[in-house]
Order: sequence, then C-alpha cells, then structure tokens
Amino acid sequence: MSNAEPSLHEVLANQIPAKQAELKELKEKYGDKVLGNVTVDQCIGGGRDVKSLYYETSLLDSEEGIRFRGYSIPELEDLLPSFKGDPKAGAPLPEALIWLLLTSEIPSVAQTAQLTEELRSRSKLPAHVEPMIRAFPKGMHPMTQLTIAINACQTESKFYKAYHDGTPKTDYWKPVLEDTLDVIAKMPEIAALIYRCSFKDGIVGKPGPGLDYSASFCRMLGYDNPDFDELMRLYLVIHSDHEGGNASAHTTHLVGSTLADPYLSISAGLNALAGPLHGLANQEVLGWIQDLEANFKKEGKEVNRDTITEFAWDTLNAKKVIPGYGHAVLRKTDPRYECQRQFALKYMPDDPLFKVVSTIYEVMPDILTQHGKTKNPYPNVDSHSGVLLWHYGFTEYNYYTVLFGVSRAMGALSQVFWDRALGMPLERPKSVTAEYIKKYFDEK
Repeated sequence: MSNAEPSLHEVLANQIPAKQAELKELKEKYGDKVLGNVTVDQCIGGGRDVKSLYYETSLLDSEEGIRFRGYSIPELEDLLPSFKGDPKAGAPLPEALIWLLLTSEIPSVAQTAQLTEELRSRSKLPAHVEPMIRAFPKGMHPMTQLTIAINACQTESKFYKAYHDGTPKTDYWKPVLEDTLDVIAKMPEIAALIYRCSFKDGIVGKPGPGLDYSASFCRMLGYDNPDFDELMRLYLVIHSDHEGGNASAHTTHLVGSTLADPYLSISAGLNALAGPLHGLANQEVLGWIQDLEANFKKEGKEVNRDTITEFAWDTLNAKKVIPGYGHAVLRKTDPRYECQRQFALKYMPDDPLFKVVSTIYEVMPDILTQHGKTKNPYPNVDSHSGVLLWHYGFTEYNYYTVLFGVSRAMGALSQVFWDRALGMPLERPKSVTAEYIKKYFDEK
C-alpha cells in the first residue's frame, strides 16, 4: 500500500481530537437549548420521535430515507468501491462502507483492499468456539446460536483486558477499535458455521485468495455464484445501520455505554434484532407472499392486481397487518427497497415471486391509504429481501436474521467506537410513574 494512503488507524487517530473538540463546542453552544417537547403518548409509547440519542454514523429522514455519514444509498452506489474497483461496476463493498462509517470518508480502492486484508487476518475463531457451536442442540434458533458464539469470543476482547490493566480513558478508543474490527471479521465465520451445522452437512467452505468480505462469506456458506456475491454485498451494505433509535443499534449503544466491550455490546443488540418486531420481518413477508400464492393456487386464481387486492383486504379485515409495508419513521418508499428492486430487475426479472412482489407494490399503497390505519403505505426493506434470497436457493428463512446481524454489527459497532473515542457517558434516561404523570398535570 502506498505511503500516500493513510491506514484506517492513522485516519481515526488524526480525526479523534477534532471530533472531541466538535462535541465539546456542541455542548457549550447548544447544551441548554431545547430540541423538542415530550408528550405523554411518547413517554408511554416507546419514546417514539423523542430526540434524545447522539449518533454519529447514520441519520434516517422521513422523506429521504437513510443516509450513511450524509450519503444516500444511490450516492453510495456511485461512490463506494465495488469488487471490480469502479463504483459503477457493481454493488458497494461492505468493507468500504465500514471505512466510511468509521471515518466519514469515502475510501480509495487501495484503502478498501487494505481493510479487506485486515479483516481476513482477524477472522480466526478462538479454539473453543467451533466445538461449542457444533455441540448446540439441533433446533436451537440460529440467532440464539449467534449471540452465544459472539459472547464466547469475548475471551479475546482487547478492550476488556486494557480496561482492567488501567488503560487511561483517553485511550479507550484504541482497544475498542481492535475489538470492533475483530468482531466484524469473525461474524461471517460464526454465521457460516451455524448455517452449515443447522441446515447442511456441517462442512464450511474455504474461501480462495483475492475474495472480498462478502464473497468469502458466500463461499463459507456454500454458495459460488457471482450474482449471489453481488446480492450479499448489497444486502450487507443496506442493512448495516439505521440511525441510533432502532432496537438493535440502541441496545448495542446502551450496553456499550456501561463500558461493556464490543463483544458483549453487539451480542445484546443482536438479541434485540431477534425479536419479531425487528429482525424477523423479512421472513414474515416471505411467508405472507407464499401463503398468498398457495391460496390462489388452491382456489385456481391467477396472481394479478385484482386477486392480490382481494387477498390484501381479506388480510386487513381479519385484523392482520400487511408485512413489509409501513415504517416507524419513513413516509415514502424505502430506498433500501428500491435498490433491491433494481437488483431484481437486473438479475431476476422473470422470477415468479419477484413478479408477485412487483404486483403487490403496484396496488398496496392505494389499499393501505384507503384502509386509513397506516401512516406510511409504502414498502420497507423487508418487503423485498427474503424474495431475493429465496431466488438463489437460500430458502432457510429461519436463518435470514443472522444475515441481518452480520450486517448490523458494522453500523452499531462503528458507533460504539465513536462513543468511546468521544467519552460519551452512561445512558440513563429518566422514567416516570403513572402517579407522577397525573400529579404533574393536576398541580399544573
């Protein structure tokens, strides 16, 4: 690598003093300013829309969608290096996104390649982890296996050792960066072993030289298809971060604020991801689409706009939701949905399930608008991802959330790094009781 190209560690070491000064100035200049008022509905409704988290790596706008360090997904597709180098030659590389999330800078091709090799050098699992995964009982949920395995790797935490050795607070970021890169590097190894043991023959593929992070992961899973490699790159990039208020990122941040190391922090976040209201949505969407197809086949109906409309209203009138539509923040079609749609149009335009998804997209916004119970009648990221995986024979949808977890570690741990670099405090919001609320308004 050229001397003109600073390494990831050098870039971050140069950035941290300026970022610390920026945060100090932010507190001094705006610390007593009011960002907004909290209603009782927000208090008892999960803190929805309450602006009370400081988060560096991404921001979700209700109209624009997610921005990673200020860049939209279409912009990332134009700027981040691909496997062939040229951004326009393929999907962005996740390791290029990791560089961006950590540094806020678009990496060069050489810097991206350097990070690919660094992650490869950190990927080996502790000796005790593989036997443990192989000994898990058959039928244990893949997400349960994932979080247990990450916790087991915590024996190698460099931050844990540095903290107990008395490392000064100003240097916490150094071992946290080491742990962050180690966890991200080990995630595909863990995830592939879980997949092969849970659903296949237990034999994990060996990635060859010259492969990037995503293609190496695909080889370990048992897939050797350049198109699937491209899908994995896209999938890992778009699922990596979704600002700090989502359950998995927030949980990771919260646990990390106690000075728990990155292994323990991301494991906690992934337990949140495993919940049905968070990371399981894509498999629920796929199940709903397959139920739709089976229902139509049984009744001898064609899949078209009219029959899908009828099926959707039957679902809604049964007091059920249409999975894959609506979003807590977005008020338009999720850009993550749109880039997956573009992938499908390029690589699998004649896939039957994709055609169903496309037809649903044509009719569902109007149906949900008429129904009137959904603030956002447009599709989200989960509306498409399961169908893409299914097309390539990746049909073990009970495992899909593990792929989500491999991706989410990139964003959530990049933020944990900056939490330690900036000396962010222990998270401790104030809670109130029902009696407090009543008394507050009675006295007022």
